Amino acid sequence: MRIPASLHRIRRDERAATLIEFAFVAPVFCILLLGAFDVGHTLYMTSVLQGVVQKAARDSGLETSTETSTQSTIDQHIRESVLELNKDATVTITRRFYRTFEKAAAAQAETFVDTPAPSEFRDGVCNNNESYEDANNNGVWDADGGDAGQGGAKDRVVYTTNVSYPRLLPLHGFIPALSDTVRIRAVTVLENQPYSEQSQYSAPTVRNCAS
Repeated sequence: MRIPASLHRIRRDERAATLIEFAFVAPVFCILLLGAFDVGHTLYMTSVLQGVVQKAARDSGLETSTETSTQSTIDQHIRESVLELNKDATVTITRRFYRTFEKAAAAQAETFVDTPAPSEFRDGVCNNNESYEDANNNGVWDADGGDAGQGGAKDRVVYTTNVSYPRLLPLHGFIPALSDTVRIRAVTVLENQPYSEQSQYSAPTVRNCAS
């Protein structure tokens, strides 16, 4: 059977090939482009956050910043700086102080008796009325060995800011493994200004954790 000449021409016609190829490539290219924008925005947010946190930590370490009202003003400046970039962001700020940089870096939990005795049943958390040494005498077991707040002269403060906000671009709709929320963090450790002698903790008190 002889094939009509018109079918031969259709078979050799490649004028729409580029359009078909683009239809396959375009979705992947668009996702990569969206991903680049999303990563770039996250890096920019992280860079800005780290900068304002560094300045806030330095301001907090001054003798004039020991008052709670002053610290609240400094924290509010961080929130406003973040909200200027993303009005839907949630900002959480914490201060934990230590007597030395070594203790701040170790962030080691206060000593406690983790019962019951067999190791496979221990949960690594002070609870169920287990006894512990309250090294800083603040009345609670501290999993990081620190104490809440700015502390005093010469104390080392771990200043942490956590920010979460809805993802700028809907990448999670194409990549299920991605969360619809972006979470970034900035941490800095600085020493308070030596405006007086550093206070010291009294002898540790043995207490019991909550049941």
